[in-house]
Amino acid sequence: MVNDEGARLLLVLGDQLTLDRGALAGARPGQDIVLLAEVAEEASYVRHNKHKIALVFAAMRHFHRVLEQAGFEVFYYRYEDGVASLEAAVQRALKACKVVSLRSCQPGEYRLQQAMDGWRLPVPHERIEDDRFLVTPEYFADWASGRKSLRMEYFYREIRRKYQLLLDDEGGPEGGRWNYD
Repeated sequence: MVNDEGARLLLVLGDQLTLDRGALAGARPGQDIVLLAEVAEEASYVRHNKHKIALVFAAMRHFHRVLEQAGFEVFYYRYEDGVASLEAAVQRALKACKVVSLRSCQPGEYRLQQAMDGWRLPVPHERIEDDRFLVTPEYFADWASGRKSLRMEYFYREIRRKYQLLLDDEGGPEGGRWNYD
């Protein structure tokens, strides 16, 4: 068990399984501890395709092994362990190890953001911006501000131009069309 001063508990969600992004950006193997949890609340808050849940859990179990091979200590709670919520998983891990803080990446779901805002933890919780996307929620909010309707195609065109994605030499859409839907 890692007990070094300065160790952090890093919460990694099932859709954030990347070694160098999100909560794991700048993570310190052998010092920081990672938490992955298959929890009932996240698998059942809405009706999900059972295959999707199985694939997410399988990816998490594989990533658990990747993290251990990279030198991390990992707290991994399987669905069968009966941990009801992410907060319960965090509280359980915090009781089992000595860390100075919890670090997580901003979740993609507003519902989970709201839940995390209400967590009462014995350590500070650093929630970092999700760095897996080209734009931030604030960028999109600025773009959407004042528009009568939000047609995503126009937003996507702007982002493609901004980042020079799938554009031809003249700055038009590669293949001649912006949208193939």
